[in-house]
Amino acid sequence: MTKKNIAICIENSTKLAELRRMLSLIEEYAHFTYRKNLQKLRQDENLFRYDHVVLGQREGRNFFTGEMMIGGDELFSAEELFSEIKRRLGLAVGNETEEQSTERLLGIVESRMRNDIDYTDNDVRELIEETVSSDRVINPRLHDAVCTNVFNIIRRFDVLTEFLEDSEITEIMVNGTDNIFVEGRNGLVKVDKCFVSKDRLRNVINRMVSEVGRQIDEANPIVDARLKDGSRVNAVLEPIAINGPSLTIRRFPKAYSMHMLVENKTISGEASYFLAELVRAKYNIFVSGSTASGKTTLLNGLSEYIGKDERIVTIEDSAELQIKHIPNIIRMEVRLANSSGKGSVSISDLIKNSLRMRPDRIIVGEVRREEAYDMLQAMNTGHDGSLSTGHANSASDMMRRLETMILTNSTIPLAAVRGTIESAIDIVVHLSRMRNRSRKVVEISEVRGFNEDGSIRLVPLFVYDDEMDELVQVGELKNTRKLETKRMLEEQRPVRFDDIA
Repeated sequence: MTKKNIAICIENSTKLAELRRMLSLIEEYAHFTYRKNLQKLRQDENLFRYDHVVLGQREGRNFFTGEMMIGGDELFSAEELFSEIKRRLGLAVGNETEEQSTERLLGIVESRMRNDIDYTDNDVRELIEETVSSDRVINPRLHDAVCTNVFNIIRRFDVLTEFLEDSEITEIMVNGTDNIFVEGRNGLVKVDKCFVSKDRLRNVINRMVSEVGRQIDEANPIVDARLKDGSRVNAVLEPIAINGPSLTIRRFPKAYSMHMLVENKTISGEASYFLAELVRAKYNIFVSGSTASGKTTLLNGLSEYIGKDERIVTIEDSAELQIKHIPNIIRMEVRLANSSGKGSVSISDLIKNSLRMRPDRIIVGEVRREEAYDMLQAMNTGHDGSLSTGHANSASDMMRRLETMILTNSTIPLAAVRGTIESAIDIVVHLSRMRNRSRKVVEISEVRGFNEDGSIRLVPLFVYDDEMDELVQVGELKNTRKLETKRMLEEQRPVRFDDIA
């Protein structure tokens, strides 16, 4: 960089006024973005730098003189000088992009926020509005967008906020800072949003997990959590995540009713009515399926048919069930160990404790390990109508997986394990995710004794037909004892005013 003294005569007074405006923008940019005085600004080799500016008139002509730091040995004409200011700073009126304005004004807002004040969302919005409205650089057309962007960065989830507020989005996948995918009505697509830095992405992850009292750091780089709306969150930090911080959000934007599932062709109307009767009659139902096949969604739908006068205990690894019509409900969620390895509460612990809470039914969100045995024991000890889910590729595979879960963590003989499963579970419902990304109930089977080799026998009652694209009935329920008991109780039940109304 070479220091030059420049004297430029400008005939057009309008040009001089515009140049004054540009110099004012330089000073504002230096003051707010770098929070340095103009003397320190000279140390930044990437900016157009100046020592002093004198604007006035000489011999009736408008002129500009200044001691400038100009690249190279060449003198700048008035036009070249003006263009250089625009090029280097990008701060010509209305010339900032939305991203540039967002980052610049974010720095200004954060510098004005005091650490000793507990700001509410409205307080932050007012501060942002005041800052953006008084800014002389921002393009007025970007005002609303920048206000929203800055607020989302400070108080929400940055660039992910708009996807979390979109009811059509069911999955959000973040693979590092610049690879974000969402799944919605148009399938899985990459979006043109990105995080400006890994720190910004880590801030979003920390905000999400801290809301439910969980922690993620180098010592604990993997965490599962949930958002306030029930969305499931999985986050992985570096160095485990090689491409940068990873974030996967499974969304449950609304609790699907069985009627909605029938409309979406997830299940047929006939099969829906059949399952509704089984839930009312307190059959123990186990829902199986692959990842993202809709197990929790179906569990929410089945829960509609639980009586309002029953006492329910739900147990989940991460609370996702949305059972809102039952007033007498207790929701419990596991707790991970703290940094010293203490204080953990497992699903198995919660199931054992739930037996002391006098529930009519127990709903276990998902079983993966030793808690499978505790769940089956609960079903076998007077808690009919209990529901649970598990990962498997088929209904029969789910039975084998349950055996493995129990055998891996106990010395119980295989025959006794199979006997426990057979006596506890009445119905198995299996879901699959189809090639077109739709979710379907593909099998409803009855647990009916044992095969000749001692394995648990499943008899299909409904099976998905590919050609008809529908779940069709192929068998009849044999164990009708609970249905008959339900009908008998209904016949004996005295008529109440609510029934007439």
